[in-house]
Amino acid sequence: MNTSIKPLDRPAGLADRVYHQLRDNIGSHQIRPGERLQEVSLAAQLGVSRTPVREALARLESEGMIAVEGRGFVVPELTDADIEEIYQLRFLLEPAAARSAVAEVGSAADLASMSSAIEDAVAADKSGDFRAFLEANSRFHNAWRALVPNRRMSKLLDQYVGHVRFLRVLTLGDATARKAALTGMKNIHAAFKKRDPEAAVEAMHKHLEAAKHFLIEAIEQIDREKEAEKSASAQ
Repeated sequence: MNTSIKPLDRPAGLADRVYHQLRDNIGSHQIRPGERLQEVSLAAQLGVSRTPVREALARLESEGMIAVEGRGFVVPELTDADIEEIYQLRFLLEPAAARSAVAEVGSAADLASMSSAIEDAVAADKSGDFRAFLEANSRFHNAWRALVPNRRMSKLLDQYVGHVRFLRVLTLGDATARKAALTGMKNIHAAFKKRDPEAAVEAMHKHLEAAKHFLIEAIEQIDREKEAEKSASAQ
């Protein structure tokens, strides 16, 4: 064997690309709660074979983004218990992660990505651009999470970022929810600028409380709309 031959760089696996595509579609609400996902139809829509779709669906199911239903999968509709479980986890992890991340701030350069994301979020809020605000909000949270020194904690945060993005899509279409999110982002950023770990914990906690409040309101509104649709169709 000729050991001087180097292996070629391989492109991202097809199943991985299908996984990210579907996760983004769920997170952006293009695939809605209650919608069924089946291998054959997804493979046809994506122009791929069923094998990478099967692998991607299995990965999404293992992460809780979708659930098995019959011979296919479905994007779960959130119950009160789901919301409580999600936010128990967020309240445990994110304030602690923020506290540890603050200690890693060495200069203003470490906060540049957070600052830029806030500026973009402010502009998106003024123009009422929901998608741009959602993207800026995600970049903000990615920026502070990048400072978390504990690799295992960082990995845990990354594992459920898709779920959190899904929750943001449900809430940040509302102008009041966007303003509350922007206030939270600014308060977290201010705590990082001051290198104040306890202020970061407090700001993150308040940010999560507001996010949970608006999520519950959004779910209740979805439920009211469904009931109205049922009543209309029954007439």
